[in-house]
Amino acid sequence: MNKAELIDAIAAGANLTKADAKRALDAFIDATTKALKKGDRVALVGFGSFSVAKREARKGRNPQSGKEITIPAKKVVKFKAGAELADVVK
Repeated sequence: MNKAELIDAIAAGANLTKADAKRALDAFIDATTKALKKGDRVALVGFGSFSVAKREARKGRNPQSGKEITIPAKKVVKFKAGAELADVVK
């Protein structure tokens, strides 16, 4: 499902216009992005939670040359599915 299909599904499920559904989805994405940028955790009970984790620097290999390289540390976004979502997907 892409963003346009998600907007269509939100509009149909919540009895909204597509424009209103797009604004709602964009607001959710913006609020979630801002919270994660500050280092906060976003938890949606039953669905899951988004959080930021620090990935340490590590050694790796260039697949073309086989030469060892250092992969720098960075922050990554993680999603952990909630119990209800996990049960539905089983």
